[in-house]
Amino acid sequence: MGRILCFDFGKKRVGIAITDELKIISSPYDTISPDEVIHFIDSYSKKNDIELIVVGLPYDLQGRSTDATNYTLSFIKKIKKHFTQIKIDTYDERYTSKIAKDVILSMGKNKKYRQNKSNVDKISASLILQSYLKRKSI
Repeated sequence: MGRILCFDFGKKRVGIAITDELKIISSPYDTISPDEVIHFIDSYSKKNDIELIVVGLPYDLQGRSTDATNYTLSFIKKIKKHFTQIKIDTYDERYTSKIAKDVILSMGKNKKYRQNKSNVDKISASLILQSYLKRKSI
């Protein structure tokens, strides 16, 4: 059984989340620069079977595409070009950064942790992936 990787793509950082092998639980994994994604997938796939990659797709509040949507679609094309054997799906990522900030606050993390945007990005990726898993299990 393969794992599912999830990316919360941004121009500066990409949050990463992964599932367990049973694809039940999503966990925040890491945050990397966009330039490192191909190397990360290559390296990770040598140690773990990747069944699917989910990428959070940003829309505005009315569900319309934004500039960020176009950057994310280009990011997806780049992944597809290098990893033709791995299926890629997208999931609406609206509100995940806000929810991630609220989760960090409710965890009682200190101000320094809360201000680290890398933490928000990887938790956002985990929220996207958990929502994806929940939707797929219905």
